[in-house]
Amino acid sequence: MITGAVAVIIYGEPRLTQDIDLVIELKIDDLQDFRKMFPSGEFYCPPEEVLKLELMRPLRGHFNIIHLETGFKADCYTMGQDELHRWGMFNRKELSFEGESIWVAAPEYVILRKLEYYREGKSDKHLRDIATILSASSEKIDSGQLRDKIRTLGLEKEWTKAKEMND
Repeated sequence: MITGAVAVIIYGEPRLTQDIDLVIELKIDDLQDFRKMFPSGEFYCPPEEVLKLELMRPLRGHFNIIHLETGFKADCYTMGQDELHRWGMFNRKELSFEGESIWVAAPEYVILRKLEYYREGKSDKHLRDIATILSASSEKIDSGQLRDKIRTLGLEKEWTKAKEMND
């Protein structure tokens, strides 16, 4: 599922980004096939042992895949036991891009993650991203569901700040 800045671009407005953020569900038994998708002459893909360690993390498992020629990077976040990732995967949206189907995080998920990131680091860029989503895609947002998740995750203060930025 595509999330992060690319999802903000889809639901908000164009901005620069140097990577793509993906939430992935990958099983240890599938690692050899996964690594084959990224040939070593074209991509940096972590060794299998590193991937195993990241997949075993209950929360915040993470690794990068880098296209060597361009330096373009995919930040891959593993599902683990992260309930918001699970909720996000269940509610993701299938979109068409250049004739192909892609799975993109729902705008509610993107907003929730951005609120969490703001709580952790206080970077206003996350609030600006939320403001662009609210401005450009408000009709796509299930506000009841978003409010419920904000309450469940204890993000009310951050949500108030994000809405103030949007006004």
